[in-house]
Amino acid sequence: MLNSVVLIGRLTKDPELRYTPSGKAVATLRLAVDRGTVNQQGERETDFIDIVVWEKQAETVANYLQKGRLVAVQGRLQIRQYTTQDGQKREKAEVVATTVRFLDSARDHSGGGGGFSGPRREDGMGSELTLGDDEDVPF
Repeated sequence: MLNSVVLIGRLTKDPELRYTPSGKAVATLRLAVDRGTVNQQGERETDFIDIVVWEKQAETVANYLQKGRLVAVQGRLQIRQYTTQDGQKREKAEVVATTVRFLDSARDHSGGGGGFSGPRREDGMGSELTLGDDEDVPF
């Protein structure tokens, strides 16, 4: 069995950081990912994909990424089931990230806040961290 997802896209809003009751950090973000083809009007279509990031990397993502930043996400697809407040059962597809790489810097992004762009690797290709389990989802 294989469940592997790799995406490159831009954040549609700033990451949201929360903590589980047990103290684990979890960040949620949404990526806008262009499809590789164009529609009948000659326009590129875009998918908006929800991403969940855990632990130390969740804090890093929340501290150093903003709306519009270009990132690469590697992880697994998860279909989460939940019940709404009015008792309706729903499903939500999301990617649980194991790796998030920053593909641009805050200085490269015109809407970014300039200055320090977060941790960088020596080769200048971005930051990469590995995550653990995803227990105690706070939402």
